[in-house]
Amino acid sequence: MRLKWILVLVMLVGGCHAAELPTPEETGTMPYGKWGFAFFTPHALPAVVTYAALIDSSNVVSKFRTLDSSQSDPSVVGSWRDNTNSGSIYFNKARHPPVSMVFCWDSIIDKKTYETQIVFEPSLRETMLTPTGTDRYGNTAWYKTLLFGLAPEGKVKIWLQNSAGGKNILLEPKRIGTFSGDKLDICKGITKHTQGYGYTKTTQEFIKGKTYPYGNW
Repeated sequence: MRLKWILVLVMLVGGCHAAELPTPEETGTMPYGKWGFAFFTPHALPAVVTYAALIDSSNVVSKFRTLDSSQSDPSVVGSWRDNTNSGSIYFNKARHPPVSMVFCWDSIIDKKTYETQIVFEPSLRETMLTPTGTDRYGNTAWYKTLLFGLAPEGKVKIWLQNSAGGKNILLEPKRIGTFSGDKLDICKGITKHTQGYGYTKTTQEFIKGKTYPYGNW
């Protein structure tokens, strides 16, 4: 069953009722400026995110057609780790904590396009507004980065990354669903692999002799 909020998000992404929404400039930013989000995959199990849209806690709609590349974490083999780092973020930024989000992604290892829909817990806003101490430079630290792990079978995990380093916090969203095939909605026809999917030599060598989905995700 589809998540009920997706109907609202379809309207917003499509541009309906835009006059009722505040402009980003009217809402300010977080104490640390914008927060960021990043996508990563287990080692040698690649995926590409092609589109993302979110509604934040100030009702600002952000749409991302240019995104930072998904990174492969060489330390993630067989199961997730809680210390993956997002690295530098250039495009994937928003002004306020997210309320809901949808993103489209090509799982190269699965040879499928997926659509992931998320409704976040209201408490996420407070967590992202609460200082966590100081970083190694003496600056105030925050949970200001969301990490999305993308794995075979369309599995998605979400963490909060502390700017001071250390372990990431695993998030349990209020609702999350991932769809493919004829169940695609916003992501229907959005792909970078219209000519089909191919494995790199690294992926071919890694999965040789292993059993899909190549780990516990």
